[in-house]
Amino acid sequence: MTLATQKIRLILELRRAGVTDMGTLTAFERTPRDPFVPEAFSDQALEDIALPIGFGQTVSQPSIIARMVQALEPRRELKVLEIGTGSGYQTAILSSLFRRVYSIEREVTLSRHAEQLLTAIRRFNAVFRTGDGSLGWPEQAPFDRIVVSAAAEDIPPLLWDQLGDDGIMVIPLGEAHEEQRLMCLRRTPDGPDGTDLGPVRFVPLVAGAPGRQAAG
Repeated sequence: MTLATQKIRLILELRRAGVTDMGTLTAFERTPRDPFVPEAFSDQALEDIALPIGFGQTVSQPSIIARMVQALEPRRELKVLEIGTGSGYQTAILSSLFRRVYSIEREVTLSRHAEQLLTAIRRFNAVFRTGDGSLGWPEQAPFDRIVVSAAAEDIPPLLWDQLGDDGIMVIPLGEAHEEQRLMCLRRTPDGPDGTDLGPVRFVPLVAGAPGRQAAG
């Protein structure tokens, strides 16, 4: 199967998963996935499956990322905060849809590698930070959109406080290592207005730096 055929098949799978936003689909069509997966799995890069990237993490399956990105209602003039850079693949997708991407990752090695990969594919509107994602990026707040690629039992209060009026947060909510619900939460004067996007399974959102207990 040729690379072009694999890419067409992936886009069709995204459509079957309910992704209809043309901007989101175009971002996936124009963003290569193979640089963001380990060489041992390069032959599976365009499969709709999660793949390991080390440090107990995976690059999520494209259909999950696409549903999360679509739920953000991307617009070019907006800025987005990404919690959990991972491989940088979702960061690259976001960078083609938003004015500015601020991405936080706990693992220094993953963050640096993701930054190098985005530079290699000439995506220059993403900024990276290593640290505790649950704290957000307060000096750049408020954000128009926040996407969290790790599961929390409840809406993280510090992240919610950094979401602008009428902003959207997409986050998996539920117990760690159990099935969670992918939630799209819009900030309204009356509080979060939520839409359940279905079941998912993500690693937990961990407070504190790697190898260090969270305070409190």
